[in-house]
Amino acid sequence: MPRHTASETLDTLLRAPVVPVFYHPDVAHTQRILQACYTGGIRVFEFVNRGEQALTVFTAIQDFVREQCPEMVLGIGTIYKAADAEQFIAAGAEFVVQPLATAEVADVCRAHDIPWLPGAMTPAEIYNATELGAAVVKIFPGNVVGPDYVKALRGPMPHTKLMVTGGVEPTHESLSAWFGAGVNAVGMGSQLFKNSDDTDALAASIGELMQFVATLKK
Repeated sequence: MPRHTASETLDTLLRAPVVPVFYHPDVAHTQRILQACYTGGIRVFEFVNRGEQALTVFTAIQDFVREQCPEMVLGIGTIYKAADAEQFIAAGAEFVVQPLATAEVADVCRAHDIPWLPGAMTPAEIYNATELGAAVVKIFPGNVVGPDYVKALRGPMPHTKLMVTGGVEPTHESLSAWFGAGVNAVGMGSQLFKNSDDTDALAASIGELMQFVATLKK
């Protein structure tokens, strides 16, 4: 059972709108990254199903997150099939992210009352995802369309909650552009973890970014 309700998860995402997108096959390394992110102010973390050890590692980090990162909302990304969604939700996933939108995964998330964050790009895809019950629609890959595209979407879709992944860099310029265009949250992968071997430096750099993002959300 999720540690947070669907509304609590969504509220946390909107309050702390930078989401690491991360996979590593080593449990201890993943725990160090989680701790650095948490220390820096991250409160929503997307572990991705991109390796053979994904379910094993995701299951193994649950106790660590519960004990060491109690306010962290931990979800799973790169999900395509209902069976995979079921497995990871059973293992503790509190939200599910897809690179696209499938009705079968939407149905699983609805049945478990956890947020579903499908990927989309075109206005039709975004609309169809919201009709299927998306809590937040992920614009992916963001580097293909850019902030101006999101700004244009906000005309006909002013109230749709949007997160962008791909093309977001951990810089003031990039974050200002995306949040200025109207996104509600951003996801960041390898760009965020360039100095991941030094977890103290990683925590400090994330902390600075989170403070800057807070000024953009006011």
